[in-house]
Order: sequence, then C-alpha cells, then structure tokens
Amino acid sequence: MPQPLHILWQDDHLVAVYKPAGWLVHRTGLDAGETRFVMQTLRDQLGRHVFPVHRLDKGTCGVLVMALHSDAARALSQSFENQATHKVYIAMVRGWAPPAVEVDHPLRPDDAPPDAPVQSAHTRFRTLAQLTLPEASDPRFATTRASLVEAMPTTGRRHQIRRHLKHLAHPIIGDATHGKGPLNRWWAQRLGQQRLWLHALRLSLPHPLTGEMLHLHSGLQLQPVPGSSVAACPHDLEVPEAPGLDWQRLQADWPWQWLNNASTPTPVRA
Repeated sequence: MPQPLHILWQDDHLVAVYKPAGWLVHRTGLDAGETRFVMQTLRDQLGRHVFPVHRLDKGTCGVLVMALHSDAARALSQSFENQATHKVYIAMVRGWAPPAVEVDHPLRPDDAPPDAPVQSAHTRFRTLAQLTLPEASDPRFATTRASLVEAMPTTGRRHQIRRHLKHLAHPIIGDATHGKGPLNRWWAQRLGQQRLWLHALRLSLPHPLTGEMLHLHSGLQLQPVPGSSVAACPHDLEVPEAPGLDWQRLQADWPWQWLNNASTPTPVRA
C-alpha cells in the first residue's frame, strides 16, 4: 500500500499535495509496472473523487494540485491553459549555468513527426548556487561542476524546462531522456540514488471559486538568496515541513556557494 500523500492545502474545491519523485500522476499504459499513483492514492486517502488539472513528470517532486469537483476542475484547467498560473521550479544541472538567462526556444512535441509545427516556449532561469568538486566525472576535465537553478516557465510545453536546459548545454542531473548517461550515473553513485533533480517549488493560481490568487509552496527550504524570487516572494500559506529530505541533504552535504544574484537576464533565442 503506497504511503499517504503529504497535503499542503485543502478546501472544498481543491487539494494541493507534495508529489514524491517516482510517482505517476495517474495510471498509464506507458509505465505498466508502476504501482504508485497520486490520483488513486489521494482518492483513497480523502475518500472522494479527485480530478487532475495539470501534471508533473514521474521523476519530478513538489507541488501538485487536484480539483475536488468537476466545476473546480474546469476552472483550474482553464487557468493552466490560459497561462494564468505562475510556476517556480528548482533544478540541479550540469556545469555552471549563466547567472540569469531567458530562453525563447520553440519546441515540437516529443512524439510529433519531424515536419510538425513547433510551439512557442519561454523560460526564465536564474542561478542560485554553484558547486565545484575536486574530482573528475569526465576525463576531459579535472573537476566536476554543478548549479542549482531557479526555473520559471511562462509557457507550458511538455518537458519544457528539461529541454530548455539541454538547449543551454546544462541538462538536469538525472534526466535520462535529455541529459548525459555517464554523468547521471556518476552523480547517482555519490548521491546514493538515481532520480531526476527537478522540484516544483511554488505554484500560484486563481482560486476556482473566488478568483483570488492562491500561493502554494512545497515546503522545501532553500538557502536565502538576496535578489532571488524564491527567497523574496512571500506566500500566503503556513506550510508544514514537506518530505523533501533528499533536497535538504543535497544542500547540507555538499559545499554549495550561494550567489547574490541580481543579474539582468540574457535572452537566448532559437
């Protein structure tokens, strides 16, 4: 029996939970061997039907919202479709990422034919911390570098953050599709787990009944970074400690250098 999900916020219209890494949002034939599903676990936990309104990849952890009735599902789905939501993610990536960069790089759906039209896609990135280890993950270099970056997508294409970071040549550690296999295995040995290091930290969206903005937070505490929207942007909810212990260990166990980053984003197009 899967563990109960950590509830971040709930009222009569919606519920926000902490989605653990490795869980699917709902059953799918593409991963027939998986047994952990947010939708079914939450339905059993609450004793009522829940409605998915957006998704997180299996490997991504953090804030996930479900509607509790069909009218709320319709309103929330429209908010995501109309880009009325604001999302903030944290990712651990290869190398030292730029201090601040905006990526305006259209994407074609992963399963689309090569001649399918591309879709506009835009993400803002800001580097929060840098890491240098005195050992080589690649024989071409004497050291191994990584960054913690804040990602703020303004469009909602599938795998957008992962693909835009690949476009910048800073793929997410643990990304089996868009990253580097040897580097992923090197980090998995040192971190003690193989996972995608992408975390949905914050989600702001209009409440489906009142229309007022609801600010949801995963509970993950980051090193304060002056000038970063992660540290500076308040949220409305008192959130209990989220079960993001792997991210807490990642920050505590490695010699990250946190940046005072107020750089102007550099645009990167196509």
